[in-house]
Amino acid sequence: MELLLPFMIGILFSVSIYFILHRHLFKLILGLLLFGLATNLFLFVVGGLTRGRIAIISQGQTVPVEPYADPVPQALLLTAIVIGFGIQAFTIVLIRRVYQTFKSNNLDDLRNAEKI
Repeated sequence: MELLLPFMIGILFSVSIYFILHRHLFKLILGLLLFGLATNLFLFVVGGLTRGRIAIISQGQTVPVEPYADPVPQALLLTAIVIGFGIQAFTIVLIRRVYQTFKSNNLDDLRNAEKI
């Protein structure tokens, strides 16, 4: 499991970059969604996987016993999910508005629309 996750993260990053560099607006949104997912998964893996342990000090102890779950990456992951959702919502609304204005979802057509 721990060896599979880095490969999965690399595949998600590469597919998201491919979609972001594509000329279609829907694929751009999909690439941003996958990029946020890959980033969240990366933060999850960097934080370390500890199963069956709590993130706080057990009752009757003064210090945590190794191995313990670090709560900081978990908090960063929750924050990244919320910020990513806000960015994705803004991007979807912005791209929808661009499509309504220029009646095109191809980025090359939008580049030529500035000259008109």
